[in-house]
Amino acid sequence: MSRKFLNSPTAYALGMFAMMVPSQAFSSFYTYFYVEKLGLAVGLATLARTIYLIWDAVNQPMAGYLSDRTRSRHGRRRPWIFAAIPLFMLAFVMVFAVPPHLHDSALFTWFLIALILFEAVATILWVNYGALFPELFTGNSLRAKASAVQQAYQIIAVLIGTALTPVLYKALGFGTMSVVYAAIFGIFMTLFVLNVRENETFAKEEPLPLVQAFRETLKNKELWLFYVACSFAQTVNGLVSSMIPFYAKYALGVEEGDVTLLMASVFVSVIPLVAVWFYIVKKLGGYRSWRFSFIVYGLSVIPLWFADNLGTGIAAGICFGFGLAGFLVSPALLSSEIIDRDALRTGRRREGMYTAVGGFLTRSSGLISALAFFVVGQAFGYVSGDEPGPHPAQTFRYLICIVPLSLLVVSFVISLFLKPQPVRSTPHVQGGIDV
Repeated sequence: MSRKFLNSPTAYALGMFAMMVPSQAFSSFYTYFYVEKLGLAVGLATLARTIYLIWDAVNQPMAGYLSDRTRSRHGRRRPWIFAAIPLFMLAFVMVFAVPPHLHDSALFTWFLIALILFEAVATILWVNYGALFPELFTGNSLRAKASAVQQAYQIIAVLIGTALTPVLYKALGFGTMSVVYAAIFGIFMTLFVLNVRENETFAKEEPLPLVQAFRETLKNKELWLFYVACSFAQTVNGLVSSMIPFYAKYALGVEEGDVTLLMASVFVSVIPLVAVWFYIVKKLGGYRSWRFSFIVYGLSVIPLWFADNLGTGIAAGICFGFGLAGFLVSPALLSSEIIDRDALRTGRRREGMYTAVGGFLTRSSGLISALAFFVVGQAFGYVSGDEPGPHPAQTFRYLICIVPLSLLVVSFVISLFLKPQPVRSTPHVQGGIDV
């Protein structure tokens, strides 16, 4: 690759593409696979997610703290990413390559172990990948451009991980599908790491001690408001994508093979809409575009309630794609501004710690999603694919429309408490992308 490609937005976006292909397949289909296909009870799936979240409360911040303190000739973040690549591939395959004839407690045990291993390695990847963004790209214009390129690659990956997955698992089985996606991840993640160089100036700064690093991070009100608001919206991302296979089957009466069309209606439409939101972000700025995205996202889920066949489901999916595109593009610019202000206040760059704490708060959305599935399932009698209850269509209409709309109202209300603050100056990135 040329030196011009080194540290470019496209080089950085390769990492997003690599991680999102298996991650989206995981988030969209692991619940469907274990609950609907293998017959794991929703209550047990929720319990596994709860146990994982307790572990993640320690795992996420420690991953960020250790990343910030790492010193090597290859940088702070890249060694962690290199080491995690083969482990992530193995853990992802383990999630879907379930030994035959596992039931009840044995199936639950396999699911829990696979979930903990997969999420632990994913934490290392996401924390170190996310920590690179504010180091490599400085200034709102460059960050908006890098975010748009990153999200364009993310949408392509999401499209593959959602729309292509039903085709693959129907033709090859879930286990072989996971091997294919693991290979894609390994190739593109390696290309990403080979074409990114860290800023040596930031690495020379002495990191804060552990207790002080936690204290400074946790008392940052901006951080908490931003990430808590995002966590509720992130729940919508995961909940809707994971409920689409159920929604297609029970609410729309769609054959399993046609789920690909429904998934594609959402994620193909997002690709050109990222460009629209890039323009909106440039015009409105970080704070206003972020708040506006919650309003649009909330309105976009309403048509999903009224769809009753494949055609109307596709139309509703396109509407949802516009709201999703806004939330994918708008947060990156604002989070980088918050990290810049923290660096000016404390004299330390702590992207790893901030990304980790933010990752824990946003990834806790998985528990919110699991609890919503459990509560709504109990209300309408859905237990598993073996026991769908008397009203499965209503179960999944509520889960794909009413619950997401309520969560996005909460996100918007929280966003109103976050007030715009100017960044006095932005540290110049040497050896990376110049301002």
